[in-house]
Amino acid sequence: MFRTKSSTNSGKHKYAFIIFCLFLFNSILAHADIVLNFGIYASDKPSEMVKKFRPVLNVLETRLSRLIDTPVVISLQVASSYKKGVDALVSGEVDFARFGPASYINAKNQDPGISIIAVESKNGSKIFNGVICVRIDSTITSVEDLKGKSFAFGDPQSTIGRYLSQAYLGENGITANELSSYQYLGRHDRVGSAVAAGKFDAGALKEGTFEKLLKKGAQLRAIAVFPNVTKPWISRRALPPRIFKALQVTLLALKDPEALKALKKDGFLAGSDEDYDRIRKAIKNNPRFFE
Repeated sequence: MFRTKSSTNSGKHKYAFIIFCLFLFNSILAHADIVLNFGIYASDKPSEMVKKFRPVLNVLETRLSRLIDTPVVISLQVASSYKKGVDALVSGEVDFARFGPASYINAKNQDPGISIIAVESKNGSKIFNGVICVRIDSTITSVEDLKGKSFAFGDPQSTIGRYLSQAYLGENGITANELSSYQYLGRHDRVGSAVAAGKFDAGALKEGTFEKLLKKGAQLRAIAVFPNVTKPWISRRALPPRIFKALQVTLLALKDPEALKALKKDGFLAGSDEDYDRIRKAIKNNPRFFE
């Protein structure tokens, strides 16, 4: 009787030890790689966003792994809206993200603990343009001609698609009350396509999307351009310092031609919160557009 009980206990202990070893082994495997979640939002078609960012993330994975001597895996998360993208960073659902300036300011206001890793370089500069466009056969030739016309904006949280374009219109004597109608269409490509289709008299979108639509045959013409600050890559609060620094070093040194071609940038530059003060001013003064 004693021997049978002892044998049974021994079997239970051996089984428990095996389960413990399997658990430990799986835990080691689970932590063998550093998994980083990278967030963006769909300013263009989600499929286009993946094509644009996956090559850069692949390069980052390889170079980060070498730099910190640990395998790094970067997953890509595309939020369906600007707001959801900001919420994902602020909540810590993603470890780092690429936002437009207005979304960065929104996130920074919600959580001052987020930090700029680097900013994108456009022809060696932190500045690129937004465009106000009309159909190529439109009689509209200047912003002043938009009085009494319909206008397509982008996302309500978009830097170019809302804040800077509305600031530019206001500076040139056009407010919301002087437009016949206006609507927020969400993505830059939707704005350009709607204007080209004659659904709106004019619209605001980023220069890169405008040029892409022209190459596809869209019948559009620019009547104005205005400057914007290039997009920042941002870390969540409390990202481990060695990961933050490794990301920063890797981005600032990134010269891979294929990855940069997909991103349509020529590299990265050091950035600071002060770079986005002009956007803060546009956001602060935005209510004037609706007066």
